[in-house]
Amino acid sequence: MHLTHLVCTLCGKEHGATIPQNVSTCCSKPLFAHYDLAAAARTLTKHALHAREKSLWRYREVLPVKNESDIVTLGEGWTPLLPAPRLGAKHGLKKLFIKDEAQNPTGSFKARGMTTAVSMAKQFGLKKLAVPSAGNAAGALAAYAARAGMEAHIFMPRDTPRANIIECEQMGAHVTLIDGLITDCGAEVAKRKTAEGWFDVSTLKEPYRAEGKKTLGYELAEQLDWKLPDAILYPTGGGTGLIGMWKAFDEMEKLGWIGSERPRMFTVQATGCQPIVRAFQSGEKFAAEHLGATTRASGLRVPKAIGDFLMLDALRTSRGGAIAVSDEQMIAATREVGAAEGIFPAPEGAACYAALKTLLAAGTIRPDESVVLFNTSTGLKYLECYGG
Repeated sequence: MHLTHLVCTLCGKEHGATIPQNVSTCCSKPLFAHYDLAAAARTLTKHALHAREKSLWRYREVLPVKNESDIVTLGEGWTPLLPAPRLGAKHGLKKLFIKDEAQNPTGSFKARGMTTAVSMAKQFGLKKLAVPSAGNAAGALAAYAARAGMEAHIFMPRDTPRANIIECEQMGAHVTLIDGLITDCGAEVAKRKTAEGWFDVSTLKEPYRAEGKKTLGYELAEQLDWKLPDAILYPTGGGTGLIGMWKAFDEMEKLGWIGSERPRMFTVQATGCQPIVRAFQSGEKFAAEHLGATTRASGLRVPKAIGDFLMLDALRTSRGGAIAVSDEQMIAATREVGAAEGIFPAPEGAACYAALKTLLAAGTIRPDESVVLFNTSTGLKYLECYGG
């Protein structure tokens, strides 16, 4: 509503926001949306939020869609922030929470990004959208494109969880399975998009999925009565959620809703695919591709992320960290979370609990701190991981 322009996240060059765009023309890096926050603050107040809809569109003034008629929604966002007292008690933690994104439409946090991306595509008059995906982004695009009456062209690794493939097919998407990783799927989209007339909505290769994801940060602050937690553990593939939250914290400070304090941000990856962990540990600004990436947590099997430098900056600025856990640790953690708290997390979400145990044992996180774990999807989409 108050979108003014886009900015290259590497060099800061301004770009217009009146036409569809992918990466920056200067550096080929992600573009961030900027708003007139002073104008937004005239109607977007803490008090005004009390009467608003329980969806991410409650933060309408800091989301990019100009006209209400262009919003493509399935009721996404405002997912519960659930206390985890039994898990916490095992480790002396009194303030442990799980943000359960499985309760979004299509069962994952990807609904947040696709509602804004598809809404902006509708605003621009686009008809054909394409995405490479490890699974959940594909399901979300299929749903929102169907809702908007658009074509969805989806490219997924052949070994993507079967539930994701069926989901896309049943929503009328054009599904192509690729022998390879998500990077190979992305290369196929890039090769064909111009001739096919597709607009690429890959992670951070268009400006607006991050805007939907940033509402994770707004919701977290509101649900904790505007006091951010001491630490956030977030499972990272492409990293849009972590990057979006970091952006949200900056916006909220400018709105006068929070101070300058920030949570310590922790990226959680799989030992079989940990490009951000390696780059963080070696002090690199960008992350080298993780060759031969393998993990059963399909959402973490992203060997090269275009937003790597944005994630690494947030981790370092917040004095957080990056940690990798094994597939075996994730699967064991799934049952531990489920049996203790009644939440069936995706392996990616369970990875955050596995990482928390390691960080507590090392003294990196203290038992007296408030901690939020993110469960990004439902375990029901990953039944192949659980044997039987």
